[in-house]
Amino acid sequence: MGKRGIPLFGHKKDGFFSMCDSGSQWNVEQNNCYPVGLFASVGQMGMGFGVSPSSPNPRNNGGIKAPFSDLVLKYLPFQEEIRVVGVPEEEASLKRRKKKVGLKLKIKVSDPSLRRLISGGIAGAVSRTCVAPLETIRTHLMVGSSGNTTTEVFHNIMQTDGWKGLFRGNFVNVIRVAPSKAIELFAFDTVNKRLSPKPGEEPKIPIPASLFAGACAGVSSTLVTYPLELVKTRITIEKDMYDGIVDAFVKILQKEGPAELYRGLAPSLIGVIPYAATNYFAYDTLRKVYRKVFKEEKIGNIETLLIGSLAGAISSSATFPLEVARKQMQVGALNGRQVYKNVLHALASILEQEGIQGLYKGLGPSCLKLVPAAGISFMCYEACKRILVENDEDA
Repeated sequence: MGKRGIPLFGHKKDGFFSMCDSGSQWNVEQNNCYPVGLFASVGQMGMGFGVSPSSPNPRNNGGIKAPFSDLVLKYLPFQEEIRVVGVPEEEASLKRRKKKVGLKLKIKVSDPSLRRLISGGIAGAVSRTCVAPLETIRTHLMVGSSGNTTTEVFHNIMQTDGWKGLFRGNFVNVIRVAPSKAIELFAFDTVNKRLSPKPGEEPKIPIPASLFAGACAGVSSTLVTYPLELVKTRITIEKDMYDGIVDAFVKILQKEGPAELYRGLAPSLIGVIPYAATNYFAYDTLRKVYRKVFKEEKIGNIETLLIGSLAGAISSSATFPLEVARKQMQVGALNGRQVYKNVLHALASILEQEGIQGLYKGLGPSCLKLVPAAGISFMCYEACKRILVENDEDA
């Protein structure tokens, strides 16, 4: 016996009764006939049979519930999702397009502190490696050994050492930077989460949480990694005295004591705290602005790269005069230079003698390394946190 359909709702094609071999049923699409039973779809203008396969509750706002529809929805094996009449096709298509298909790498790491440390270490290593050529060129420009312009230095390095020359010494720098950045990002994330007020709560401290967390991150990182930085400097200057990093540590501790490992710490903290505080505060603020403007909670990798780079540019520009003053104070009275009493005296003297441009002398080469390094570091950190998940359900 062939199928015969009785149209409903005039000439509308949203639904019809079909006479199948084993009984009658409500069908949504033509040429679909199920063995037995009666199932329903949402009708138009409040009329029709008001249940949907995707909803446990029948629609009863003016509609009629089909008898035995719950049993049919429970036991009838649907092979694909039934289109709900009355829902715009554009909306359904949009929902389907939002489901992205792709390979998502997930690694289970239960401890949240360990996830942050691993993510920070990877971010530090990747960012340092990416900007290693810029750091090499910047160092040669400061020393003046391979030319006076960036292009000239680049061509000289390529002619003498090739591509390897641009990454010379990068392994040692990665060993130094990776733990430093791991501790820095871990400290910022942890302190910022603890101090950030929840919606509706009063602020826990009188200053922005991200500003204080950034300062804590800079101090923590410097305290932990400063001895390694000092040993690296000693090995570079006094090559014949030490056989390696371990030998340098042992000899310094034996001859000069543990306090020697932290010689010059105070000037370093003076330079680190303002930069770290403004860098992380700018990064956190820009992320909040992005979410508010674009109405998106998740921030992609490219957006994070741009936000991190902009934060690095802001913090570098804001704190660079302090860096200039600190270096002028370290030089001291060499070559007849003026001796400064403190940072404020140095800033006032430089401003009086050289003007505002004297406070930003060398900003370009400094930003050449710091700005991309900040963006890459933040991007890798956020990406690693998405890869490292707490449990298998997050994968």
